[in-house]
Amino acid sequence: MPATILCVEDEQDLRSDICEELETAGYAVMEADNGREALELMRERRPDLVLCDITMPLMSGLDLLGLVRKEPALADLPFVFLTALAGRRDIIAGKAAGVDDYLTKPIDFDLMLITIAARLEQVARVKGAVVRQDSDGVGGGVRSALLGANEALHHVAVGIFLLDDQRKVVFRNRRADELLAEADGISLSRDGVLRGEKPQQTQAMRNIIDVAISSATSGTRQGTEAVALSRSSGRRSLFAVACPLGRGPARPGEPVVGLFVTDPERRLSAAAEAVAQLYGLSPAETRLALALARGLRLDEIADEFGISRNTVSYTMKNLFRKTETDRQADLISLFIASPVALEND
Repeated sequence: MPATILCVEDEQDLRSDICEELETAGYAVMEADNGREALELMRERRPDLVLCDITMPLMSGLDLLGLVRKEPALADLPFVFLTALAGRRDIIAGKAAGVDDYLTKPIDFDLMLITIAARLEQVARVKGAVVRQDSDGVGGGVRSALLGANEALHHVAVGIFLLDDQRKVVFRNRRADELLAEADGISLSRDGVLRGEKPQQTQAMRNIIDVAISSATSGTRQGTEAVALSRSSGRRSLFAVACPLGRGPARPGEPVVGLFVTDPERRLSAAAEAVAQLYGLSPAETRLALALARGLRLDEIADEFGISRNTVSYTMKNLFRKTETDRQADLISLFIASPVALEND
């Protein structure tokens, strides 16, 4: 049975061309001209993949994606945005919302078909891995997959702690080890349980972990919980997020929860590199944006870098132009809400 692709595009001519290419390639096709209609179609008949424009009447692509990711029956649908080259702000927002891929307009149909095939193949591999794990009596394919990605996890610039149903750490990546070595905001007890610097923070972290454990072992969807962990050094608090890993009962010692810990001091530089590459910023423009994110005023930036206020103002104008922002708050948000970076060896 051919895979079904839902094309959501308000430009009728473009939508017709896309659907024709999909049908010629052997896919079954559904189509909608706005997000609201698309959501109704998806609820009636779940497609295998969604191609979706971002800017549409009644409901935008971003709004549609947000709703889809919240519906249990649709949450894992592969979602590919169709966007104009100028839509860089949309790319940041889409990544944050959980989009799987982008295709830029005008659409390269060969690239579109390759992208769709690759995404569908990826889904098939994941489903196959889960089926194999279930046939072996293991409840969580996600859990096994994470442990299988051991080496890759060591290169992620976020502290990753995998916990069993007793809250004990059964795996931690390289960045997690570094956070523990710093002994600033988070620590590990002798019995392998994570702690904050203060009793109330230890309890808060325990609470979010317990919610994630309940969600993982019971199979219910209770969302993702987070907590801030203050640090005695005076640096900005660590940010910890607890997520269930798969669903169903776990074997003793098997990870059921992932605790992901970010350091805003470190994340800022990683985010800056990602945003600078995305928007083609110069080193001077990147330094200025980072200084603004640190809370410095323009006169303080001029003094710190040994440059004139006119130079700062000129660089600021270039930043606004390249990032398509017009306020400092919007600019700063780009540098603190960027995708997770990868560490270099």
